[in-house]
Amino acid sequence: MSGTVLVLGGRSEIGLAVAKRLVEDGRRVVLAARPGADLTAPVAELREAGALVETAEFDADDLAAHGPFLEQVAAEHGPLDAVVLAFGILGDQARAETDAAHAAAIVHTDYVAQVGVLTHAANLLRAQGRGSLVVFSSVAGVRVRRANYVYGSAKAGLDGFASGLADALHGSGVHLLLVRPGFVIGRMTEGMAPAPFSSTPDQVADATVAALRRGRGVVWVPGVLRPVFFAMRLLPRAIWRRMPR
Repeated sequence: MSGTVLVLGGRSEIGLAVAKRLVEDGRRVVLAARPGADLTAPVAELREAGALVETAEFDADDLAAHGPFLEQVAAEHGPLDAVVLAFGILGDQARAETDAAHAAAIVHTDYVAQVGVLTHAANLLRAQGRGSLVVFSSVAGVRVRRANYVYGSAKAGLDGFASGLADALHGSGVHLLLVRPGFVIGRMTEGMAPAPFSSTPDQVADATVAALRRGRGVVWVPGVLRPVFFAMRLLPRAIWRRMPR
């Protein structure tokens, strides 16, 4: 890798941790975040790590702006070696069960917006003839639980879309890495009790970058979750619906 790393979700702890691991040799990183977001601390961290850092305003929910935004970044800072989709929202499950607008907002950001960005980014990287897409799914989407079914359903959709896109990109020179972390202890889950086999943003980033460099298509974080969820798929529904988030 020698070109630019674009992080969509410039304030994301995982996105920043991934970028820090890809900045050797003075690689340029573009941190893209919603308008008005304070990127002072992330920029300082990346510059300390040796990166050349640029920032850009990116509204993930503005679907019509995705294509022009990516084209502008590539024109100003390209070619793009990696596009890291690190944006998303957890939302409030209890509220989403009665507030249709909130439920739709979660699904729009965590699924619809990701589909839009991935489609445009895949086209851009195909035209370059190379590059990587990093997509963060979740074990919440492997088998959707009653306790967080709105967020989980969005991740299930994203997981399926990314898996299909990876197959469509085969042979194009563009690689897609699908990351399936479990519960991540960080700002997004602050105040929540950690689930079994939890990880930190740094642990997710370590596994992500290692898998990216090896050319893997899917990585579970931690790896033990893969056999755990294989077994969980076999649980009777009467038991599964009582499982915590």
